[in-house]
Amino acid sequence: MKNFLIPIVTLLLINSLVGQSTIEKTLEKNNNKSIPYISAEELVSTKNILIFDARKKEEFNVSHLNNAIWVGYEKFEIDSLPIKNKNIVVYCSIRVRSEDIGEKLIAGGYKYVQNLYGGIFSWVEKGYPVYDNSNRQTNRIHVFSKYWGKLLTKGEKVLH
Repeated sequence: MKNFLIPIVTLLLINSLVGQSTIEKTLEKNNNKSIPYISAEELVSTKNILIFDARKKEEFNVSHLNNAIWVGYEKFEIDSLPIKNKNIVVYCSIRVRSEDIGEKLIAGGYKYVQNLYGGIFSWVEKGYPVYDNSNRQTNRIHVFSKYWGKLLTKGEKVLH
């Protein structure tokens, strides 16, 4: 019986390691690269920039980048946004929804739009702080779904 279990356990272990996705692999499959990227490191050192959060409101309430403005995704309204000549970085969990919002911003006349590479997940993975709805630093990150949550290895995963 013991010899029978070893190949099965080995196969399951190999499958779980090979089947796991990374943020980079997921983005390769799901992004068109239509919006220029900005890294977390570049964003930290950039001044005079607006940061737009393109996630659901409940995700934003759990945690977001400091001074981020929630713009949403499903009911995104470009007409209520600030001046078009500002530098804008848009982000979501990993960068898929934010690319769509970035495309809408460009189509709406915004000229300086960048997409945060890897979204809030990469931001957290690199050790940068996030803040809750009361503007207190937190280690909680809404993962959007169980699938996307596998891509986050740091912080306390929240899904509700």
